[in-house]
Amino acid sequence: MRAYKVKPIHALARGLKVLRALQDMRAASLHDLHLATGLPKSTLIRILHTCHQQGLVWQRMADGAFLPCLAQQRREPLDDATWLAEIASPVLEKLCETVRWPSVLSVPRLDYMEVVETNSRRAYFDELPDRPAVSFRANMLRSASGRAYLAFCPERERQAVVRRLREHQTPGHELAHDPGAIRQIVETTRRRGYSVRAPDFGGDYARTRKEADDGRNSIAMPIIVGGQVLGCVNLTWRMAVMTVRQITVRHLPDLREAVRSIQELAGAGP
Repeated sequence: MRAYKVKPIHALARGLKVLRALQDMRAASLHDLHLATGLPKSTLIRILHTCHQQGLVWQRMADGAFLPCLAQQRREPLDDATWLAEIASPVLEKLCETVRWPSVLSVPRLDYMEVVETNSRRAYFDELPDRPAVSFRANMLRSASGRAYLAFCPERERQAVVRRLREHQTPGHELAHDPGAIRQIVETTRRRGYSVRAPDFGGDYARTRKEADDGRNSIAMPIIVGGQVLGCVNLTWRMAVMTVRQITVRHLPDLREAVRSIQELAGAGP
């Protein structure tokens, strides 16, 4: 570049320094960025707020981490859980403001569902128990999200998942050996349009509700784009406060609208 006789824009330089740090770390807390850049936290907040307004940075609700927007990069959205979490995050925040209960976005892996975003900390009525919100593994056959995924994913995909679960012979996968039970899960979930936790599922991956009970229940719906289930959004609440019927009457339309919004954003691509 030519040696122009102009003064550099120091504010812009600071902003780019923050963006480079985020690119290097991929996800960072405010303190992480303070240590990496040496900038005061008050300055960082202004920079991050400005970058967010310009579509360059987003903040994950699950743990408050800042991430660079993947829409600025060339990536394949259907294989990028972080991209899905980025576009779903503001939708989940709006959902939480409406229903006041927590919800979780999870994506399918080979034989489990992985949590990639949650609005638990924004919930007014309740907050999910202490656990690693992001990367938490949910049981594929017993959790609401897992059941929603299995019910609406393509047949061959479902068969492959069930086969892997059956071959693993690990606790928590007993239903994989019962084709009739799998068929009933799929048919019931499709007929309802949403899934519900297995009655004996208390939140623990392998143990039953009698052994480990979080006192909660959940419903979930799939995010379907191009015939593929990219992930699922659930709504979870305390069983002592509301029944499944009460939650679906009051809030199933809100959950459905949130999923529809995410599907539209995901279908548009980055």
